Amino acid sequence: MPGPLILVVILLSFPIIVGLSTAALAGVIGYFLNRDAEIRYEGSELLDTNI
Repeated sequence: MPGPLILVVILLSFPIIVGLSTAALAGVIGYFLNRDAEIRYEGSELLDTNI
């Protein structure tokens, strides 16, 4: 009986784990892209208009 119960728990938690990991990956990618843009366009007057 513990086999099917473990399988159900894994199947129910899989979408949550995938969603959280992709959100974390998007945050990391966004951080590095923002940092790259700040370095690349340093001294530009357009950076002052960013919120």
